Amino acid sequence: MSIDTTSHPFIHPTAIIDPTAQIDPSVSIGPYSIVGPQVTIDAGCVIGPHVVISRWTRIGARNRIFQFATIGEDCQDLKYQGEETWLEIGDDNVIRESCTIHRGTTQDEGLTKIGNHNLLMVNTHVAHDCVIGSHCVFANNVGIAGHVKIGDTVIVGGNSGIHQFCRLDSYSMVGGASLILKDVPAYVMVSGNPAKAHGMNFEGMRRRGWPSETITALKQAFKVVYRQGLTKEQAILELTRDILPKHPEVQLLIDSLIRSDRGITR
Repeated sequence: MSIDTTSHPFIHPTAIIDPTAQIDPSVSIGPYSIVGPQVTIDAGCVIGPHVVISRWTRIGARNRIFQFATIGEDCQDLKYQGEETWLEIGDDNVIRESCTIHRGTTQDEGLTKIGNHNLLMVNTHVAHDCVIGSHCVFANNVGIAGHVKIGDTVIVGGNSGIHQFCRLDSYSMVGGASLILKDVPAYVMVSGNPAKAHGMNFEGMRRRGWPSETITALKQAFKVVYRQGLTKEQAILELTRDILPKHPEVQLLIDSLIRSDRGITR
């Protein structure tokens, strides 16, 4: 496709754009990048050089994608046979060099989805059928396997791997070079290979301006789950009865325990 420089003045002439792609006129696309069929790119996005956006991908506004990233490619699941599946990326994300993000599979919802304001550092891999919230940070070389669910404001340290079907709930934090084999509840900090729980990200809470009363309540909640030798059901009962009535923030932790299928990282 030859680029109309009047309607798309910021697309480099060496870029290859499929005729079915829908690209806002304000989008910038660098040299030698490729945009495949049925791709939508909204206003204000900056696509660097040598980026491949494969097909069946919707990209929101004001995203920045750096060189050599591969977005919306066929997944690496051996069951995938070329079915139409999708990738959706929200707004204001930064996707750094050599990141790979794959579309979903029909064995799940057929959709990989990423929210808003996320930072994916160099060489992050997001596999098929992952659902990622907003305001997350994934450091260099993080590998996220298929069907993983990640909440909001989650931080994952570099060179960490997350096993398929795991959950990392909101405000959790993973230390560098960790292996996540079970679910990580909301607020909890884990690290190691395999990962173990080491408290909650209380310093992060303070930096966000959370009240001291809330932080104290979450410290008590952590002790209930991890230090009293209770079963999951017993911990949920105690949290609901003793802490939740005055501190609704504990509901996120309770929800993590209820929906955990793989068991929580301890």
